[in-house]
Amino acid sequence: MTQAIDKSRVLIFDTTLRDGEQSPGATMTHEEKLEIAEMLDDMGVDIIEAGFPIASEGDFNAVSEIAKRSKNAVICGLARANFKDIDRSFEAIKHAAQPRIHTFIGTSELHRAIPNLTMDEMAEKIHETVTHARNLTDNVQWSPMDATRTEWDYLCRVIEIAIKAGATTINIPDTVGYTAPMESADLIKRLIATVPGADDVIFATHCHNDLGMATANSLAAVAGGARQIECTINGLGERAGNTALEEVVMALKTRHDIMPWHTNVDTTKIMNISRRVAAVSGFAVQFNKAIVGKNAFAHESGIHQDGMLKNRENFEIMRPEDVGLAGTSLPLGKHSGRAALRDKLEHLGFELGDNQLKDVFVRFKDLADRKKEVFDDDILALMRVGTDPEKARLKLVTLRVVCGTGGPADATLVMDIDGEEKTAIEKGDGPVDAAFRAIRKLHPNTAHLELYQVNAVTQGTDAQATVSVRLEEDGNIATGESADTDTVVASAKAYIHALNRLLVRRGKTGEDEKEISYKDI
Repeated sequence: MTQAIDKSRVLIFDTTLRDGEQSPGATMTHEEKLEIAEMLDDMGVDIIEAGFPIASEGDFNAVSEIAKRSKNAVICGLARANFKDIDRSFEAIKHAAQPRIHTFIGTSELHRAIPNLTMDEMAEKIHETVTHARNLTDNVQWSPMDATRTEWDYLCRVIEIAIKAGATTINIPDTVGYTAPMESADLIKRLIATVPGADDVIFATHCHNDLGMATANSLAAVAGGARQIECTINGLGERAGNTALEEVVMALKTRHDIMPWHTNVDTTKIMNISRRVAAVSGFAVQFNKAIVGKNAFAHESGIHQDGMLKNRENFEIMRPEDVGLAGTSLPLGKHSGRAALRDKLEHLGFELGDNQLKDVFVRFKDLADRKKEVFDDDILALMRVGTDPEKARLKLVTLRVVCGTGGPADATLVMDIDGEEKTAIEKGDGPVDAAFRAIRKLHPNTAHLELYQVNAVTQGTDAQATVSVRLEEDGNIATGESADTDTVVASAKAYIHALNRLLVRRGKTGEDEKEISYKDI
């Protein structure tokens, strides 16, 4: 059946909860996935790839619950090219108002060698699995993984097979970030012109950022005829990441003069979801990141500031308000009340329930007692870091560090471990090293510290420090983040946060997930 395709509209397919979550250390909790899905649905994303249901029971449950709760978006589950995966995916998404199965197989010469299939055997497998998916739902997406490195004749052949078997969307993945804009546009254009039935399906583009061209490649594909862009919030994703949703959406909006296509995304919600994804994933947004970076709308150069004062269009091609940034407002202080904090949070794009506000207010007051003024970035740090989950097995109680020049530092640490307070005293090469050694003494582990990063939230000697810690243990990677006016305390909290995440991952069927996860599509 021929489907009506609006040539002026680009569908936004968000895979933050699937491909984005597969960034090392970016695993989200069940509740966090539901929250992000609700925000994506609310902002007007067309399709949400909620996860890979066969990967684990947790992934299945998250996809299933998102499917039940979704109000507007198509809810999609990923499946490899076999009946078991496809059936599991359908079971997870069947309660959605608009369910979609996304099935894939690697078609390039390199990827055909993984299942050791001949071209003919793979072609038959594609026919069988897409037909099976279409018998379950009339919304089927098919992807030839590593399409940009697949032989042209074979790519055309398998796409034709998928269309005849019932696929309604054909996604062309640049799985390893290999292509360039001219190639991307030409590939889509040639496929639409060559493959029988191509006019009756939607062509999609899925780009990785290994060469820094994911956004350019995605927009070029649209110019070539693609009408669906697969992307993630903040460009989160495997290796160098995926196409960033905020970049393609704002590029289409800002340069509508040369790219006459539109999306249904409410761009004023971009900053809020960017901040939330950064918080739950543990992946901070770099300061100079396009659209959502801290410096994206900052102007320090004297020439730039002078030009901005005369006419903001001199140096701004977008309005901060268009992405959900409000104008600068007065900071809060220790005398500010709940009403002022709630107003500030709403001003920054956060809507909190009474219990959530109560929790944030306690931490705000604690911070305000230590700082003369609490700025917007301080509030954002509080929201980004949050608190230890109630079920966290490890919690920091107190930390005292003594250090001086020319000698080791001494850390006295009290931790709550499974409800029991324990104390350790350790020496280290500096205060952070001493604190980490004390944590390891109370909670022995073999986790390797892959990343330790400190950033000041605001200026001044009383500025909060945000600390990110990434740990690796037996192939599991977890990221922890915390903020405090005391950098050592923030470091200890971030380290403990990461350890708690590792404990959660240990409790899952990790080996099963490693065996079946096909991350790089």
